[in-house]
Amino acid sequence: MRSTRSRGRLLLGISTAVALVLTACGGNGDDGTAAGTGEEAGEEAGDGGEAAAGPFTIGVSNGFTGSEWRTQMLDNIQEVFAEYEEQGLVDDLIIESDDVDEAGQIEQIRNLVNQGVDAIIINPNSPDALNAAFEEAAAEGVRIYAVDQAVTSEAVTNVVIDQAEWAKISARWLAEQLGEGAQIVGVNGIAGHPANEARWGGAQEVFEEAGIEVVAQGNANWSQAEGQTVMQELLGQHGDTIDGVWAQDGVAEGVLRALIDEDRLDLTTTGEARAGYLRLWDEAGIDTIGVVNPPGVGATALRFALLELQGEAIAEDNLENGNTLFLPLPDDVTSDELDEWLADVEGQPDGYSVDVILSEEEVRGYLQ
Repeated sequence: MRSTRSRGRLLLGISTAVALVLTACGGNGDDGTAAGTGEEAGEEAGDGGEAAAGPFTIGVSNGFTGSEWRTQMLDNIQEVFAEYEEQGLVDDLIIESDDVDEAGQIEQIRNLVNQGVDAIIINPNSPDALNAAFEEAAAEGVRIYAVDQAVTSEAVTNVVIDQAEWAKISARWLAEQLGEGAQIVGVNGIAGHPANEARWGGAQEVFEEAGIEVVAQGNANWSQAEGQTVMQELLGQHGDTIDGVWAQDGVAEGVLRALIDEDRLDLTTTGEARAGYLRLWDEAGIDTIGVVNPPGVGATALRFALLELQGEAIAEDNLENGNTLFLPLPDDVTSDELDEWLADVEGQPDGYSVDVILSEEEVRGYLQ
């Protein structure tokens, strides 16, 4: 299995947060030891609900395949599933993955329920359009975990990063670099997608407070090639007036290539924590920032699902709005430590995202 942490310091904030939760909750048992897995865990399960010993069948619904991030997310889920398969805790992983609209993802969910899954991990295409299918699945006793972006259904547990806060980090950095009165353009992901809207909303909030004017924005569908094209178009329209660019994860390398091609490295841009971008960042000699958006969130949700299927439960004080667990954001990639980050992604393909998968021990820190 791939290492679940790219660097020792990457999970420092996460480990600290989990330690605080463990302290507050008094550990996982009276003596602070962790409960077991499989039949032992089922027998010792606490207040989380009806315990079962497994083996469990897990379903995955992914409604967008045009990003290396999604491929890495699915690979991570498969690798952690294999870990539990060796323990005899799971027996089948059913993955529904295709480029579909909301109706197509509803069909994915129903297909998984019809195949008898015990839990579904879903990267949803909409915050609310899938709610009826979620209710149907929950009525059949299926546990559902949304990753990457939250949904509104109370039948779902969201295991996500705070996408708005994720965006605010790089937006604050850009605002500090440029100062009040600067003009920028934005290059975003898929218009209307919940993660995209949360990110852009968070970034806009920062820019409004900082007195930064957004003169235009374009959607590049989380594609590096489209990011390059959209940036070229924005330069043609606004290149004489802008001071910088706010670019999302998934398009930032394309944006930077456009700036290099047009000899516009005088513009300050935000970046991403992907291997290809880090290498191009180093070659261009620019100052930028990459905020980590770990594809490992799907595998982390798998750990939560299997523990809750065995009768454990997430502590209520770790949930926002009753059903959303915000995982702590890892360290940012900065120019000061770029060489170290480059060493961490050496040998990885350009599309590889700096990643984090919480260990089972770390996941237990969020439980009752």
